[in-house]
Amino acid sequence: MAADNLHHRSKPHTTTLLQNPNHISITNFNLKHNNNHHDSSTWSFADASFLQWTIADVFGVFKHHPIPCFFALSLLFFMAVEYTLRMIPPSSPPFDIGFLATVHLHRILASSPTLNTILAGLNTVFVAMQSAYIIGTLVIEGRPRATVAALFMFTCRGILGYSTQLPLPEGFLGSGADFPVGNVSFFLFYSGHVAGSVIASLDMRRMKRRELAVLFDTLNFLQVVRLLSSRGHYTIDLAVGVGAGMLFDSLAGKYMDKSANILS
Repeated sequence: MAADNLHHRSKPHTTTLLQNPNHISITNFNLKHNNNHHDSSTWSFADASFLQWTIADVFGVFKHHPIPCFFALSLLFFMAVEYTLRMIPPSSPPFDIGFLATVHLHRILASSPTLNTILAGLNTVFVAMQSAYIIGTLVIEGRPRATVAALFMFTCRGILGYSTQLPLPEGFLGSGADFPVGNVSFFLFYSGHVAGSVIASLDMRRMKRRELAVLFDTLNFLQVVRLLSSRGHYTIDLAVGVGAGMLFDSLAGKYMDKSANILS
């Protein structure tokens, strides 16, 4: 197939960039497509991509890519928030929006140690479910990706958790039934409970076990609410736990693919 055929469209184009086969509209997030750009010595400012943009192209970005545009507006908003925010002084407890959202639940748990212990025990059962599934994918199904992801995740958690040891949140409601069982010390950043559940859920989706994945996601959400209510984790611990689960699952997948290529 000729190279020009890659740019062929069956529908008529309305913008200058799309009419020219040597250009790709910025609505497709690409720069000017010209072989001369591979040689930096021949590049000039006149070749800059933005000089080829039209009004239709600019408005097309908002139409075809609303999510990145939303993030751009969010960047400006949070820059304004960050640069005008009053910093929390060292003598004050950290501000945590998750703690504000669960004030009522925290009062209930504080007034009922038995309920707090029951919920902690149920949470430990959920952690055991995660662990059993992840280990089972290796020893029973012979699929090591989820186990490798968990090993990556907990190793990184140990390094970061030790590197910055945060103080226990004010109003922390501990329980001997919570994992790790026995009121032992633990790293706050980041939540291994949440990250492990995400790793298991992602594996379930790969294996088309959607109902089980939805169950784990629901239990993970309830786990987040319970950890915030008991002040067992800061909000950032839980949010990063979600991202860590996704990140290390992806890294484990790349590791497995690379290992397979080396062995093949």
